[in-house]
Amino acid sequence: MKARVGGKSPGSAHALVPLPVRTILHQAILGIDPSLRGTGYGVIRAERPRPTALVHGTISCPKDWERSRCLAKIAETLRAVLKRYRPAVCVVEGLFFAQNVQTAILMGEARGAALATVAEAGLDIFEIAPRKVKQAIVGYGAAQKSAVARMVQRLLDLPKPPAADAADALALALAHARENSRYDLTPARRI
Repeated sequence: MKARVGGKSPGSAHALVPLPVRTILHQAILGIDPSLRGTGYGVIRAERPRPTALVHGTISCPKDWERSRCLAKIAETLRAVLKRYRPAVCVVEGLFFAQNVQTAILMGEARGAALATVAEAGLDIFEIAPRKVKQAIVGYGAAQKSAVARMVQRLLDLPKPPAADAADALALALAHARENSRYDLTPARRI
């Protein structure tokens, strides 16, 4: 018994060790498109023949709210989603280059609140560049938001296209599911 637990079978010098399978079938994936006033989120279950959407939405904060109140709402909402749907991994939109410093700071704050909340739950977090997500979902890296929303609707068999921020979050989750369901030489960047 001790030899079996150690990975050695009796009577053989070399035991076969199964290779890890990089599939995420039936695994819940959380996608997050962070923004201070409209953070999109979406949870899908990677199933065959087609992934299914478990939940999606936008964490909206009015313009008259203080930034701290918006950040608290982002964290609070994501904690509730994590608790209810128990995703195994999280995918966030990769950083982009903003020409406006104030916009970049606000986006960074929202992203930080989201990442801290997910990390607190112990999930692995990956990021995918926006162009790569559009390429994976629509087939064109500079696709419009409306095209992404329509393709997400089709891929998840939704009755109508999701709101723009939620569609981006679902697209992130779908891109991650696709990327990890086959052999890939360039895996998503873990953060």
